[in-house]
Amino acid sequence: MRFLITGGAGFIGSHLSERLLARGDEVHIIDDLSTGSIENIQHLKSNPNFHYHLDTVTNIQLTAELVDLCDVVFHLAAAVGVKLIVESPVRTIETNIRGTEVVLELAAKKRKRVVITSTSEVYGKREKVPFGEDDDLVMGPTNKGRWAYACSKAIDEFLAIAYWKEKKVPTVIVRLFNTVGPRQTGRYGMVIPNFVRQALSGQELTVYGDGSQSRCFTHVSDAVGALVALSDNPNATGEVYNIGSTQEVRILELANRIKELTGSDSQIQLVPYHVAYEEGFEDMMRRVPNLDKLNALIGYKPTFSLDQILESVIAFERSKMRARPQTPAA
Repeated sequence: MRFLITGGAGFIGSHLSERLLARGDEVHIIDDLSTGSIENIQHLKSNPNFHYHLDTVTNIQLTAELVDLCDVVFHLAAAVGVKLIVESPVRTIETNIRGTEVVLELAAKKRKRVVITSTSEVYGKREKVPFGEDDDLVMGPTNKGRWAYACSKAIDEFLAIAYWKEKKVPTVIVRLFNTVGPRQTGRYGMVIPNFVRQALSGQELTVYGDGSQSRCFTHVSDAVGALVALSDNPNATGEVYNIGSTQEVRILELANRIKELTGSDSQIQLVPYHVAYEEGFEDMMRRVPNLDKLNALIGYKPTFSLDQILESVIAFERSKMRARPQTPAA
């Protein structure tokens, strides 16, 4: 099989490329490196089945060629991270919606299968957990930049379903819940890599709000396994699936657990939301997926516990620190 991964030099895209190459597939990626990194795919470049293109999906001529070459498209290219979303709402909306429009338009010409990666953010301010794929979405007001991302990804979902219903493009939508693991950057607010780096370097662990908000973290290996299984399964077509874990943890507890696992003496600092992001910032207090639908189709069950996830990130960050050139003493 031949696959195209948009955003393929990103955190999830690079792991997905590895998984597909390991089973003998041919992989083409396109990435403009706005949030991805060439370092993520450096180890793949010698594989004859791996091909990379440094460009944006809105380069229609190139993307059309790549879509035509491949059997399945994984559309991962998107603006990511709460910090980026709050600081660059125009970029968030344009990147997410326009990129998805292009991919679906081109896939429609040959009815190529497309897996669209959405997000748990689309559930918005919904309070009743766990979140099911058919639940109502509760968005915040349009004058709060936080919700621009959620709304743009919800529009992506509407587009994908419309292309399936009207034009018979075989689309699958996945809502990812806090996927983490080696190679994830903390640059745009991802909490686990930020906490780990702060703990390992002796800095204060910055917890936004009072730390009572909770999340369920999924190892990237589990998420990638589900993505591949859904792309292979024709019964997934036209459907929406949550991918995640149901092991819930409060962010303050998470910070303390990372301190324990790293043996760090770092202090924990509570930072108000309006200082971290913007005045009037709104957060989701709980984010827990219902995984029954995914389990019924592909037998999905997370294989990594929270501690195993944290240990994998800690080991990766420690190896990166050891690899950095040491500044000579004066």
